[in-house]
Amino acid sequence: MGYRDLRDYIEVLDSKGLLKRIKTEVDPELEIAEITDRVSKMPGGGYALLFENVKGSDIPVLTNAMGSMERIKLALEVEDLDDIGQRIMEFLQTPSPTSLLAKIKALPKLAEINNFIPKIVKNGKCQEVVVTDNPSLDMFPILKTWPFDGGKFITMPLVFTKDPETGTRNCGMYRMHVYDGQTTGMHWHKHKDGQLHQHKLKKKNGSKIMEVAVAIGSDPAVMYSATAPLPPEIDEMMFAGFLRNSPVELVKCKTVDLEVPANAEIVLEGYVDIDELKMEGPFGDHTGYYSLADLYPVFHITAITHRKDPIYISTLVGKPPQEDLYLGKATERIFLQLLKVMLPEIKDMNMPAEGVFHNCVIVSIKKRYPFHAKKVMNALWGLGLMMLSKLIIVVDEDVDVQNLSEVAWKVFNNIDPKRDVTIVEGPLDDLDHSSPMPFIGSKMGIDATKKWKSEGHNREWPDDVEMSEEIKELVDRKWKEYGIE
Repeated sequence: MGYRDLRDYIEVLDSKGLLKRIKTEVDPELEIAEITDRVSKMPGGGYALLFENVKGSDIPVLTNAMGSMERIKLALEVEDLDDIGQRIMEFLQTPSPTSLLAKIKALPKLAEINNFIPKIVKNGKCQEVVVTDNPSLDMFPILKTWPFDGGKFITMPLVFTKDPETGTRNCGMYRMHVYDGQTTGMHWHKHKDGQLHQHKLKKKNGSKIMEVAVAIGSDPAVMYSATAPLPPEIDEMMFAGFLRNSPVELVKCKTVDLEVPANAEIVLEGYVDIDELKMEGPFGDHTGYYSLADLYPVFHITAITHRKDPIYISTLVGKPPQEDLYLGKATERIFLQLLKVMLPEIKDMNMPAEGVFHNCVIVSIKKRYPFHAKKVMNALWGLGLMMLSKLIIVVDEDVDVQNLSEVAWKVFNNIDPKRDVTIVEGPLDDLDHSSPMPFIGSKMGIDATKKWKSEGHNREWPDDVEMSEEIKELVDRKWKEYGIE
């Protein structure tokens, strides 16, 4: 059974000594961000922080809530993040029942799947207070996180839209630049589902108005699911139900035809006029650089609902490591198993923090034929948001991709640049500042596997320098005798 809400999670963090309550008055402009940045860079990711005395507001602010491996596993209620991927594989590998006995055996699994389907409820705590007359964001302690940011930004919003053709719900996490009490930017990128819905709406009926609802603060499974790279036809709220082992309860909004988590702290209801663009940014982003100001759609607020005593949650991004490192690591481990379905030769994957995830992907493979590594590179560039990966490094299966020193040793010593480096062109992340043109540029693949004669390497390939197992076991047995501390 998953956490009831954000507060339930906070209580667990507190009980385990993983939360620090800050009672000193703090300023939401830059001060909270500097405190959070320092704590997030403490060994192991520091603590979750609950600021209970925020200047100019009665509402507490929670940051770094899932900013460590311990807390992200606690948030998703697993001992090992790989366990989630294995659970997904169990469902995918359930054989289609062809006999009566097989159908009977499949019933428990089908019943379990039914428990993941979101449930619509009549009332939710997120609507204890409803404001439709001149709703304003001014009541919330929204943070400004870096000195040259264009203003305050909502950084952990759960943005709900519907596909105008299929009615499928989508929940994404797109930062929101606060312009004033009633309007914000809506920073959905070209490759995100929110902008796809916007495009479909205009194409379908020429409508300019798209309804949007934004939830702030929910249970951890719901918040993580908004970041997950799911296919457009998969409802993030169903995925959240899978993660939390119980259905997500949704309540209908008051002024728009959308549903939001009933346990949310705050909900913003409104619309985007898809022909209206406004300069959004700059913003100190997860790349460690400021993303440049650009034109993005404007979100207009028609209503605000919230709990009687809401908690405002924010995430800080900037030079890694930050909280997004651990959210990204969860995605890496969860979706590795699905990646292996399509590319079974892949043994492990690492998307290091220094590459801010989409800029560097390291995979180990069981190599079976010449240029196998190049095949894997091209396959990865053809898979969903993997298309944005700027650097893909492929090593042999015996290389520990989680050990960056070992990977670097293999890359620095195993490659002939002319033979082993592949340059392709294609789409890049909107936040990539290094490409000559926005959204498109070059990407590189590096084949650091052992080379075969069939790949044109006619020289003998040397073995790694390793001591024999017999001598290593001997030294292990006699280690205390040597007197080496």
